Amino acid sequence: MSADETRQSDAAGQGQPAGPCVMVIFGATGDLTKRKLMPAIYNLAESKLLARDFAVVGIAKDNLTTDSFRAQISEDMKTFATGQLDEAVRNWLVERVYYLSGDFKDAELYRHLGGLVRQVDEQHGTKGNYFYYLATAPIFFGEIIRQLGAAGLAHEEEGRWRRVVIEKPFGTDLETARALNAEIREVLKEDQVFRIDHYLGKETVQNILVFRFGNGIFEPIWNRRYIDHVQITAGETIGVEQRGGYYDHAGALRDMVPNHLFQLISLTAMEPPISFEANAVRDEQAKVLNAIQPILPEEVLMRAVRGQYDAGESDQERVPAYRAEPQVAPDSKTETYVAIKLLIDNWRWADVPFYLRTGKRLAKRETEIAIQFRRAPFVLFRDTPVDRLRTNRLVIHIQPDEGISLRFGAKIPGPIMRLGAVEMDFDYVDYFGEHPSTGYERLLYDCMIGDATLFQRADMVEAGWSVIAPIQDLWKALPPRSFPNYAAGSWGPKEADELLERDGREWLKVS
Repeated sequence: MSADETRQSDAAGQGQPAGPCVMVIFGATGDLTKRKLMPAIYNLAESKLLARDFAVVGIAKDNLTTDSFRAQISEDMKTFATGQLDEAVRNWLVERVYYLSGDFKDAELYRHLGGLVRQVDEQHGTKGNYFYYLATAPIFFGEIIRQLGAAGLAHEEEGRWRRVVIEKPFGTDLETARALNAEIREVLKEDQVFRIDHYLGKETVQNILVFRFGNGIFEPIWNRRYIDHVQITAGETIGVEQRGGYYDHAGALRDMVPNHLFQLISLTAMEPPISFEANAVRDEQAKVLNAIQPILPEEVLMRAVRGQYDAGESDQERVPAYRAEPQVAPDSKTETYVAIKLLIDNWRWADVPFYLRTGKRLAKRETEIAIQFRRAPFVLFRDTPVDRLRTNRLVIHIQPDEGISLRFGAKIPGPIMRLGAVEMDFDYVDYFGEHPSTGYERLLYDCMIGDATLFQRADMVEAGWSVIAPIQDLWKALPPRSFPNYAAGSWGPKEADELLERDGREWLKVS
């Protein structure tokens, strides 16, 4: 069988369509719905992974009718589709969209919602299965869930399921995350709660488990004996765009670290689960997060760096400083960059540092996990012209280009012993072809079939906030004096470089 035939055979497996259900979107007129959720639902329908017995109910404050909402959704699909639209699929989906206007705090809205979903059940055969997507501001999470419970819309009986998908941020610190979890537990069971992180919809993130545990050549060396350190980078070239009002209260630490980056750490560092069942995987992720060495208050200044971007050049355009962005305070102390050194206190990772960095207005948009292996012993080459050995490095590229690259040494042809670095690159698009995706398809599908593997559990959320709590506390007590401290278009403040230089290391140069 040829390589092309093998690839086609491997990719031929087609998942089963999800069962009948209604997707109820709170915040249905917002950006998330039109840019991500509806295009993702369309892609599932086109891939035949959506039940024929499916419908969408949108809820928002906007004074729209079902007809006007359908017209809006239809136009938005043209704008935000990830590929060529099939008119038949689009029309099929739009005919199953309904709209309800109201105030999320008004009990009357939920009474009307109950009547509408029962009507949709009868019309489309959705069998009383509902999942509620909270595409709203976080202040409404607890309120909506309470109201759903009071209206009897969260109660499961006679085989009918009810699930709630919650967007980040899940709390603003450990205390608020615990409070929100407690509030949710009064209405929902943990297996009804799907805390979503769109990073985990990326193919490469999901592939970390397959890469590590499905290939016998990597798992034996995935430990402190062979790995020197790990770097996780999530860089963005954009600024805060029109999100200044939100971002100036959140900052890079809260916005990225306890959710996106800690999910990447847990998948990279976890022990092999006993199965791919959701709680088996999440048990191992939770163990990693709980094993992260607590950062003492006196260590924060040496193990965590914050930055804020100044004016500079990004993508060959002059861009303003963070403090000049819309809805940002002119003397803002909010960080747009974070770098942290973490240690995991367990047998596999003892003394192996994990370096994280994330920021706005950096030199390149890139999210990746770099595994830096230890240098091989030099003894064999002591009487040759080779003056040093390069280390092996494995890089898992997550966005924008998904793939994996491996660097290793090879002899340069010729009569003299000289070594050169060789890069082996695997790119998803080149090998498997391009699949239109928003990053939400897998997550929505998993919610419909009840697979919570890629969603955060309550204990994982609280463990993440526990790790960064000392950093939050110290940064709140000691406002930064040097902001802004890095130019837009650079790789961040010099203090981030010093964080690794103190350990005799340096950040991987993202190409």
